Amino acid sequence: MSDFESITALLKKYDQEHIIKFWNRLTEKEKKFLLEDICELNIPEVVGMFKKTVETMNANHQKLDNRMNPIPAELYGAVNRSPKELLIKYEQIGLEQISQGKVGVLLMAGGQGTRLGANYPKGMYDIGLPSHKSLYRIQGERIRCLIRLANKDFGSSKGLPWFIMTSEHTMEPTRKYFKENNYFGLDEKKIIFFEQYMLPAFTFDGKIVMEGINKISKSPDGNGGIYKALRDRNVLDEIKRLGVQYLHAHSVDNILVKVADPIFIGYCITKNAECGAKVVEKAYPSEPLGVVCEVDGKFQVVEYSEITENTAEKRNPDGRLTFSAGNICNHFFTTDFLNSVAHKYNSKLKLHVAKKKISFVNDDGIACKPEEPNGIKMEKFIFDVFEFCNRLAVWEVERDEEFSALKNADVPNGKDNPKTARLDVFSLHRKYVEKSGGQFTTDDIECEISPLLSYAGEGLKHLVDGRIFNSLLELKSAEEISKNNSSNVN
Repeated sequence: MSDFESITALLKKYDQEHIIKFWNRLTEKEKKFLLEDICELNIPEVVGMFKKTVETMNANHQKLDNRMNPIPAELYGAVNRSPKELLIKYEQIGLEQISQGKVGVLLMAGGQGTRLGANYPKGMYDIGLPSHKSLYRIQGERIRCLIRLANKDFGSSKGLPWFIMTSEHTMEPTRKYFKENNYFGLDEKKIIFFEQYMLPAFTFDGKIVMEGINKISKSPDGNGGIYKALRDRNVLDEIKRLGVQYLHAHSVDNILVKVADPIFIGYCITKNAECGAKVVEKAYPSEPLGVVCEVDGKFQVVEYSEITENTAEKRNPDGRLTFSAGNICNHFFTTDFLNSVAHKYNSKLKLHVAKKKISFVNDDGIACKPEEPNGIKMEKFIFDVFEFCNRLAVWEVERDEEFSALKNADVPNGKDNPKTARLDVFSLHRKYVEKSGGQFTTDDIECEISPLLSYAGEGLKHLVDGRIFNSLLELKSAEEISKNNSSNVN
């Protein structure tokens, strides 16, 4: 039986023959492309996933109120409720592990900057800071700063491996960008790129959507696709080979992210956690942030839509919301836990559904754009592994210091856009300067501190103490200043 015959039989078995409806209109090159597309998909698996998704979608979703409990107090720490000595202790534990090469960074960078109006990976986006550094550069320089701090405190640093999950669309431009930027001064051998998998879109009645007469409509499988990709792209083997025992995972689009945050890592290690979640306190009961809590004794992120208003508004005796741990896609994992998830639990991960307007070809093979949602995209979420962990530690941080998402293009009064991200950086960096003894004449002065100079506001005193600033302040590392001077000379 030829390849084509066996594929036809497979498609017939799973009621997906429409995929090859226009076979006779295709060139040899187009036929080859379509066959590869079909083979790559694993039709039985994706059709099974769709059926499972529909069952979940159609299940009678009861509110979770009566089954929910807050995270136990002993596993719920917070920056603003911890004495300074304890924060220093956590930080030292984290820095020591970094110095020994036992910490790695897992970056989720599969997103394109489409909503930002860019046609390149979101990590390459420049939000308009005075330095014009991209998200990738800022995060890479934070890693370099941590390596320096670990080396300073512990006399050695074996580096901080960076594992970067891209998607089909972002892999090549990301690789090229890192190479052109000399890997931001990091060791190229300790930057590992890997690609997440794609899932096809389905019509509501279970047919795989065709984007073109020889092209299946696919999109990345969500940030929860990281577990399958780590396993099947052999990245877990690489993590083991490098001796990494703890990983800090986060998405690329948080401009304030403390990459490989030593305090968070130290806290999770102290709590003997397999898995950790960094959270921010919900600003108000109905804020659309999922909350980390326990459901039926298992850890889970519960979306606002899954609970009633009464439960969302519940408060503790101290006045704080009972369910206040707002999830920000910022996690700690032990390598052992990642291995057990990838090998034991990946197939049990929930599938989430988004009803979308999906471009398709009609019965005549003409490309169409729908006006209404016409299909389903499936994705997995990274936090859905919480239920499989025995010990989850939650660490609450200050929103204005650690969370500013970049999702949308600039519009008047918009949020989560380049302008809000930029203002959040200026505000935090002014705070760092003021803590080190500097002053600003007004509250709207632009201030940017290079990540190569300071990771979180340390080491600035000799530069700013006793000084008053009345215009743009850009603080750079000695390396950047000398590079600037040499380029000015040239």
